[in-house]
Amino acid sequence: WLGALRFDNLALRSLPVDASDEGGPRTVPGACFVRVRPTPLQNPRLVAMSLPALALLGLEAPPADPAAAEAEAALFFSGNRVLAGAEPAAHCYCGHQFGSFAGQLGDGAAMYLGEVLGPRGERWEIQLKGAGITPFSRQADGRKVLRSSIREFLCSEAMFHLGIPTTRAGTCVTSDSRVVRDIFYDGNPKNERCTVVLRIASTFLRFGSFEIFKPPDEYTGRKGPSVNRNDIRIQMLDYVISTFYPEIQEAYSDNTVQRNAAFFREITKRTARLVAEWQCVGFCHGVLNTDNMSIVGLTIDYGPFGFMDRYDPEHVCNGSDNTGRYAYNKQPEICKWNLGKLAEALVPELPLEISQPILEEEYDAEFEKHYLQKMRKKLGLIQLELEEDSKLVSDLLETMHLTAGDFTNIFYLLSSFSVDIHPSKFEDFLEELTSQCASVEELKVVFKPQMDPRQLSMMLMLAQSNPQLFALIGTKANINKELERIEQFSKLQQLTADDLLSRNKRHWKEWLEKYRVRLQKEIESVGDADAWNTERVKVMNSNNPKYILRNYIAQNAIEAAENGDFSEVRNVLKLLEHPFQEAEGFQEVKEDAEEEGATATAAVCSRETRSKQPYCSKPPLWAAELCVT
Repeated sequence: WLGALRFDNLALRSLPVDASDEGGPRTVPGACFVRVRPTPLQNPRLVAMSLPALALLGLEAPPADPAAAEAEAALFFSGNRVLAGAEPAAHCYCGHQFGSFAGQLGDGAAMYLGEVLGPRGERWEIQLKGAGITPFSRQADGRKVLRSSIREFLCSEAMFHLGIPTTRAGTCVTSDSRVVRDIFYDGNPKNERCTVVLRIASTFLRFGSFEIFKPPDEYTGRKGPSVNRNDIRIQMLDYVISTFYPEIQEAYSDNTVQRNAAFFREITKRTARLVAEWQCVGFCHGVLNTDNMSIVGLTIDYGPFGFMDRYDPEHVCNGSDNTGRYAYNKQPEICKWNLGKLAEALVPELPLEISQPILEEEYDAEFEKHYLQKMRKKLGLIQLELEEDSKLVSDLLETMHLTAGDFTNIFYLLSSFSVDIHPSKFEDFLEELTSQCASVEELKVVFKPQMDPRQLSMMLMLAQSNPQLFALIGTKANINKELERIEQFSKLQQLTADDLLSRNKRHWKEWLEKYRVRLQKEIESVGDADAWNTERVKVMNSNNPKYILRNYIAQNAIEAAENGDFSEVRNVLKLLEHPFQEAEGFQEVKEDAEEEGATATAAVCSRETRSKQPYCSKPPLWAAELCVT
């Protein structure tokens, strides 16, 4: 089956490859790649495969012999055997991590296998993530585990089917090889299965790929491994622009500075549009370092990501992001900051006096334009583009925040609201809408104080008496957040369910009246109101997903897989391939998969029992305890 793959490894021919055969972690100067070999795994077996992703590579879908194809995928996409034509290599890059320059990073667990020519002549880089040690592994083991691999595999495909630019995932292969991981950094390590994901993209080059030339950083003292190698920077720009931006190469073939400026303008606009798409589905990346930003504008490197459930503009999905640097509402400005670092990395081939004005002129305008266009579609505003629309959107989000509404489900419900809705139907609609807001019990979990009162008291005293010491162990923002939690939690003790429902209904009535007035303006501008409404509902239903990869859905699939039952991963994958549709016949798919011989343990069965709720449900209470680092 995999014999059909045709390799043509342009990146390795175009960019410098390290000549040393020295093993183990090391600095790699003067090169973009270093040749490596995957480390074999014990008893590799397929967890799941995405046939739509594999079809990009020209692989027949479905394969003529599914069992043989699965065995072949497990063998080759675990790294246990290398495909003919593949040339495994690890890519050298640097990065600003949480705002500080970290020096050389590189593919510490991922391996470039090569570039496969697709059926229409397009070129796809394929990569194994978790295939073993490379020179960039530092103190790590080059492995990924089942838990994180399932999340990356499912989310890569979920994002694609949501219409958001992303790297893809072809297969997820686990094994009997094990590594130790301290998941929550709390001294409770756990043995976990080594797992490998096959990743697919036009390229995995990133902003940090251009930071290998960085001289010593004024704050951290760290530097890139290829300082003063402007010849390689020129090579990289030539390769990136001619390969992935050929129209720019063609338009500016006789002026490299103008060409480089056009490239920077385009990646600025692509990045702005990408983050606008994230904001519109409530997606939080979690680790927006410069080494996790794609040079072609894709979502890349799925780690502690999360789709927001209850709308909270300050939502932080990464349990190790203590300062909230990568919170949901900060993603647009962080991506702009990262583009600023890319601009610095392109000097002298693109002077800052050219790139900085481009960033200022293009980024915010492109983000705002794309965000509002997308939000209009989500609200069914298909006829007119009015200035007041921006206020309508911000009022909606404020109402969601005040009522702790579920971001995805409230948008999905809005398509069933109409201008001339009957009063009794309106009450039913309001009931349904407020059912997607957090209950008193859920809010008590959300606002439960996280610090011991004695610890909080000590921190407050320290902030007053010794600000320098306080700055080393805490932040004012964190203390203020804890004080806010205590205040909210105290108020919740007096709040009844009826009071909460009444308050939420009042907030939603106020916003729905504004929405009704805005929809009325749409109707007045069209000839055929029925045709307009049909089109409105169609547009809304193709822009507001019913299904997203919520953390609790991923967790159920992970726990089943850790006990040898891969059926839930495969079910969820099928579901996420059709995020905007009612899952007709999905129950039958689930039952068929269970009949295939699932071997879940009693513990998983008990979790299954409590999670037999529709995949579009807002999260159960236990999901509030999930922490992804």
